[in-house]
Amino acid sequence: MTEETQGDATMRAMTYDRFGGTEVLSATRQPHPKVGPGEVLVRVRAAAVNPVDWKIMAGGLAPLMDTVFPVVPGWDVAGVVERVGIDAPEFAAGDEVFAYARKDYVHGGTFAEYVTVPVRCLAAKPSSLSFEEAAGLPLAGLTAYQTLTRLGAGEGDTVLVHNAAGGVGVFGVQIARALGARVIGTASPANHERLRGFGAEPVAYGDGLADRVRALAPGGVDVVADFVGGVLDDTLAVLAEGGRHASIADDSVTAKGGQWMWVRPDGGDLAELGALADAGKLTVPVAEVFELDRLADAFELSQKGHVHGKIVVRP
Repeated sequence: MTEETQGDATMRAMTYDRFGGTEVLSATRQPHPKVGPGEVLVRVRAAAVNPVDWKIMAGGLAPLMDTVFPVVPGWDVAGVVERVGIDAPEFAAGDEVFAYARKDYVHGGTFAEYVTVPVRCLAAKPSSLSFEEAAGLPLAGLTAYQTLTRLGAGEGDTVLVHNAAGGVGVFGVQIARALGARVIGTASPANHERLRGFGAEPVAYGDGLADRVRALAPGGVDVVADFVGGVLDDTLAVLAEGGRHASIADDSVTAKGGQWMWVRPDGGDLAELGALADAGKLTVPVAEVFELDRLADAFELSQKGHVHGKIVVRP
């Protein structure tokens, strides 16, 4: 540990001690987290906001995951390894890393000066990305990557990405292109030029979507990645015979031969995303950066939606 860490057993953190809206967030001092076996302590350089963060704060995952108050929210992080725990030989102090640092219960998150991260969640930070960009990649990037790879998207496939201009969709478009697929992406017309820049063929969502997709892919599409929900009828209408589909927002797809996806922390997958970034095949748009004590403002911006890029917090 550094002298600063040794001399001060607490750290700055944003916390909440009950479920609610942004009014429950407070700037507090918390004990430095204990570094367990198979974990590393990361000095946070940047942490990104995802909608799940404020949904958890409102109690949205209480039926699924145990919560231990006070909670430091946040799952996405990029930073520098401060020290390693027992049985964590993969990393050393000073390593630049990033992670989707979800644990088995809700308590010690990333909107703080330090966070412990299980080695299984961690990967070396891509050298081509800033800490702010790297922090914005893990959860959304892994969601897109795991959806597409589980569906076997690859060379020669035509992939339809629903909500292609959204936080997950932008990564989905880029990853599908990197895997060798042709990509059709749904978005509002205002986002079409942006999608073309990422390599997608854009189509407007809404009434007549299936016809517009069929005009581009008369034989249907091989893979559909739904990152918005409520589009199952359109998915089935454009899916080619033998096609594969999955959703992160609509579990009813399982009754129609699709997969219901929930992102999993995986350092190996994260390393693959980092390699794509370093190869120039994956960029991370950052919309705005907030200081730690303005986390409530960052959450409120996220809640408004329609942000083109990641919202990042720096301690």
